[in-house]
Amino acid sequence: MKRRQFIALAGGAATWTIVARAQQPVPTIGFLNGTSYDGYGLFLTAFREGLSEAGYVEGRNVTIEYRWADGYYDRLPALAAELVRRQVSVIAATSTPANIIAKGATSTIPIVFTTSSNPVELGLVTNLGRPGGNVTGVATLNVELGPKRQELLQALVPTATSIVALVNQTNANAETQWKDLQVSARALGQEVLIETAKTETDIDAVFARLVQRRAGALLVDTDAFLFSRRNQLIALAKQHMIPAIFDRREFVAAGGLMSYGGSVTEVYRLAGIYAGRILKGEKPGDLPVQQATKVEFVINLQTAKALGIAVPPTLLARADEVIE
Repeated sequence: MKRRQFIALAGGAATWTIVARAQQPVPTIGFLNGTSYDGYGLFLTAFREGLSEAGYVEGRNVTIEYRWADGYYDRLPALAAELVRRQVSVIAATSTPANIIAKGATSTIPIVFTTSSNPVELGLVTNLGRPGGNVTGVATLNVELGPKRQELLQALVPTATSIVALVNQTNANAETQWKDLQVSARALGQEVLIETAKTETDIDAVFARLVQRRAGALLVDTDAFLFSRRNQLIALAKQHMIPAIFDRREFVAAGGLMSYGGSVTEVYRLAGIYAGRILKGEKPGDLPVQQATKVEFVINLQTAKALGIAVPPTLLARADEVIE
């Protein structure tokens, strides 16, 4: 073969390779969440960062289809079914209610979950080290830390003989949370009054009852909807002069008094990495469930001052971060 013909053929082969690569279908991730973008935008950013670390950038070599339930968890089955019909490459099921629904919606499409609960107890996997099946993900310590928050709240407000624990009764982990609090309350010699809320109106009603019940403090349990309503919760706590503790730093950064819990931002970043690894061909059943074990205790001194609370030096010394 003459050199000129060889160069022409080689050039044509290279062109076809480029065209073939350009025509390869772009994978799609289905992002399923029980709340709304307004409440979870910062975690979505962390998820995208994780994807980028795995080599995927939204709009360039991967697309993401978002399904938000806006706090109405009963919408999740239909939203998950849409993603299954769409035949997305991976479902990122973020928030505990979305985890359970996604798992029930498909046994073939890979699922990456983020949860603050125990994945085995939720039935998402049977083994953390080798999940098997089509599900894996990342978990953080939050649901299990309710009693610890209760202890911190008592250290801040020792005169509060009763506190209100706010839970979302539609969350699968609600019962576990309030039972744990009842047990720890007996050990602390304290009364826990359980209040439930699954809508914005419910939250307003709860705070109206707090005054009537003369609760000395408020503990907001782990839930995606309650987190999405953090500005409402913080504003009402300040309005009614009620000291409150939350499960995530983001509450305190927005003006809440105290928080104790794991870094949810890190959980979403790790989930993004896992979604990218699955897009590259790894099987979810071979990826061990990651557990983010770092826990942060954060106090907002500005809010404490506004509530007329003097934070004990011993409590300040225990804080990982103090917002002044």
